[in-house]
Amino acid sequence: MTHPGDPEWADLHSLFKPLPGARQIFDLEVDSVQTSCGMGVPYFAYAGDREQLVDWAVKKGDAGVRDYWAEKNQLSIDGIPTRIVEKNR
Repeated sequence: MTHPGDPEWADLHSLFKPLPGARQIFDLEVDSVQTSCGMGVPYFAYAGDREQLVDWAVKKGDAGVRDYWAEKNQLSIDGIPTRIVEKNR
């Protein structure tokens, strides 16, 4: 996991569309992938990107986003410490 405070952040972050409030980039190695025939999967069409997260982060500003991280993002959804505050000082 790479945070904005890490030396490699600038190189990795530049590979993506700018996202205000971005907090980490995961580097994953996939060992196994399962596929399905798709016969029971409905069709979905891409309708565009959602702008709510970008709007929220821009409105909060850098300091507001960091305050939010400190309050809400100390643990991942599965209880793993994110180290987001200490890695983004």
